[in-house]
Amino acid sequence: MSTDVTAKTPAPAPPGKSGSATGDGLLRLMLDGLRANMRQYGMLIALGLIVVLFAIWTDGDLLLPHNVSNLVLQNAYVLILAIGMMLVIIAGHIDLSVGSLTAFVGAFAAVLTVQHSVPWPAAVVLCLLVGAAAGAAQGFFIAYLGIPSFIVTLAGMLIFRGFTEILLKGQTLGPFPDGLQKMFTGFLPEVGPNTNYHNLTLLLGLVLIASVVWQEVRDRRRQQEFALEVLPGRLFLLKLVALVAAVLALTMMLASYKGAPIVLIILGLLVVGYGYVMRNAVFGRHIYAIGGNLPAAKLSGIKDKKVTFLVFLNMGALAALAGLAIAARLNAASPKAGLNYELEAIASSFIGGASMSGGVGTVLGAIIGGLVLGVLNNGMNLLSVGTDWQQVIKGFALLVAVGFDVWNKRKSGS
Repeated sequence: MSTDVTAKTPAPAPPGKSGSATGDGLLRLMLDGLRANMRQYGMLIALGLIVVLFAIWTDGDLLLPHNVSNLVLQNAYVLILAIGMMLVIIAGHIDLSVGSLTAFVGAFAAVLTVQHSVPWPAAVVLCLLVGAAAGAAQGFFIAYLGIPSFIVTLAGMLIFRGFTEILLKGQTLGPFPDGLQKMFTGFLPEVGPNTNYHNLTLLLGLVLIASVVWQEVRDRRRQQEFALEVLPGRLFLLKLVALVAAVLALTMMLASYKGAPIVLIILGLLVVGYGYVMRNAVFGRHIYAIGGNLPAAKLSGIKDKKVTFLVFLNMGALAALAGLAIAARLNAASPKAGLNYELEAIASSFIGGASMSGGVGTVLGAIIGGLVLGVLNNGMNLLSVGTDWQQVIKGFALLVAVGFDVWNKRKSGS
């Protein structure tokens, strides 16, 4: 006896249904990826939204090439300070002295170059050494004498501000040599044929795009080799497209004006160098370790005192570099320079993803946090918002960022 069995084939999906399902799946995949990486991408998305909103509110003035260049030049000192402050906060400390130290270094540079005619390259080296020595002195008290960083750097804030007044005798001193000004306010030279764009900036942009793609692909492959969790393929591709589009847009805007500012190249080198140290070097892992769990770091043999000392030495050197940048931009050293710079650096770090408890944060996050504040300042200036309301808005931005960090940690813990 035979039985006739008829195979059942699935009914074809209605027209357009499969495409909708694919789209829903991609959207769900993107949302899941964003939730899993909210700490990493949250402020980057926020920065994009802020740029779009202010571009609309200012009728596109925010994204004009000359304004983008001014945005870089105006915020270079904050971004430099934010890199060093991020390392300090990751290590579980704080530095309240960087604003006063930038003013002191600017005053020292003015005394050397204006009053004593010291060649500006030698003056730059001496200023960086003075900044590193100041940071090392504070690091010694914190690391080896056990005095809390809040107290030491609060004392440093008063000491360096007083020394600034002593050096300048309450007066503004300038102008600086042309070479020093161009180092922090100039642009890359024009080379090659006339293309209506800055050729060297275009070339650097293409190199940067290739480097970003290579770095992202390499990191993904390395994570896969160690069986670590990576972004889904489509979301990773979307991330690459967004990064390339952002770099390309910035390159074209800068190349259509005067080219890339020299200080932007300095910033790029700092981001690449410090990013590599924090991701790949032993010293960077030690910073995360002592900030995340100091007792465990000591038990594992990490020399926490040495690491803390070097972190503050580094902060002093970067504060000196920021002091030179702001003094060169103003073309004078002022006793009132550097006011509240430490607050801007701290705010940039926390907005960029640093944790109050230490052990969490990235160099790129510090840059993103600094750009958030920079775009807020620039956009509100273009809209003629008063300085009083600017302070209020920036305060709320910091509060929201730290509140988001606390909420995210509680959610992860639960």
